[in-house]
This record gives sequence, C-alpha cells and structure tokens, in this order.
Amino acid sequence: MDPADLRELLEKVQAGKLRIEAALEKLREPAVADLGYANVDLHRRERCGFPEVIFCQGKACEWIEGVVNKLIEAKQHCLATRVSDEQAAHLATKFPAAQQDRVARTFWLPSGTPEPPVGRVTIITAGTSDLPVAREALVTAQALGVNAHLLADVGVAGIHRLLKHHQEFKGADAIVVVAGMDGALPSVVGGLVDCPVIAVPTSVGYGAAFGGLAPLLTMLNACSANVVVVNIDSGFKGGYVGALIARRAGVRARP
Repeated sequence: MDPADLRELLEKVQAGKLRIEAALEKLREPAVADLGYANVDLHRRERCGFPEVIFCQGKACEWIEGVVNKLIEAKQHCLATRVSDEQAAHLATKFPAAQQDRVARTFWLPSGTPEPPVGRVTIITAGTSDLPVAREALVTAQALGVNAHLLADVGVAGIHRLLKHHQEFKGADAIVVVAGMDGALPSVVGGLVDCPVIAVPTSVGYGAAFGGLAPLLTMLNACSANVVVVNIDSGFKGGYVGALIARRAGVRARP
C-alpha cells in the first residue's frame, strides 16, 4: 500500500468511517495476486515507482483482461505493451476508456487522474520506419508521468534535419534515440547534449543489419561517453529508463 492510500485508510479509521477490523483486513491484502495463470505483483509500485507492466505477446486475451482487472481493482495504473490486433480488439470491448496506440501496440488505462508530469524526455527517431519502437518509448515515458515528446525522421542521412531541432532537445533530462540500419544517430546526439542518451537499436534495415544486430554493435561502440544501450526493438525499456531519470531530475528541480 502506498503512503497516500495508507493515510486515507488511517484517516477513515480516525473519523470512525472504517472499523479497525476492516482496516486490518485491508492491510493484510497479499503482495501477489494469484490468478492461476499469472501472479500479479501488486507491490511493484511501492518498490519501483510504477505498477507491473503487462507484456502481451503470446498471452490469451482473457489472461490480459484478468490482469488488467486486478490492477484496476487495486487502484493501479495499467500499461500493456506488444498488444496484437486481436488482443486490442478484445480489450477495446472490455475497457472502452483505455487509450490504445496501434502504431506503438500499447494499451494504457490510468487509475484515477494521473499527477501532473515532471521532468522532460525527448524521443528521437532516425527514420519513419522506427516509429513503432519510438512510439512505444513515448507512451511508456508518458505513462510514467513525465513530459515526453517525439522528433521523428531526423537521421544522419540528412543531418541538417536533426540540427535544426537542437534547441528543442538540448534541455531534456534524458533522450531516447531510436535507430536501425547503421545505428549512428545516438552517438551524434550524444555529442550535442549534456544528458544521458539511451540508444534503442531497431530491426529495421537490409540483410547486413542482421535484424538489429549491426546497429546494436554500433551503439555499444558509440564514441560519445553519455550513450548507453538497451535491447533491440525495446522501446519500452528505453522509455522506462528515460522516464526514471527524468522523474528524479524533475522532482529535484521543484522549488
């Protein structure tokens, strides 16, 4: 139970609106909800700052529905990634209030009104073909409560496209750079800014790109010292880590 929920619980007991036995029962709720097909971690928000995220690939529609219901029942935000067309259609009928991004293949259903965003993350893509991964990073960062925006199709083949946006991204707390093919863009961006640059290699490219392995190796060998790398096509991981960095920076910047 997070501090806000605990305070609300104690205030109800103090005001006589909730019996002590009922409050004790609430406090005894398990940290893990066993649904038979999934064990939902209900204390991840307290440990890590954000609830468990559902990775939908290979899961039955009914399983995803059950986990969503459990998270909402626990008054927790619900983010799901790699949502297939079939899963998206099923979830749309069950949770019509949810936001779905079919390019990113994400599902987002907040519990209550999210707090005002803090910090700033910029997601930059080399090409339009990288947008599915980049939008996954964007949705993830926004779900984690940061200001996030996307600059698309500014790869090194036309470097002037990137440079004209320098003022937009140089003040970011973290930058997520999504690129396939030669994977050169993160190193270029890293040489222009003083914040962490999270490189996300994509599987976009012709045969010698080896399904993202070529840009991955390029990014791992980036000359710019502020570049770190996540897995191939892992927009979620790039957006998540970028948001964690930006949230810390945003909170510290508050008066």
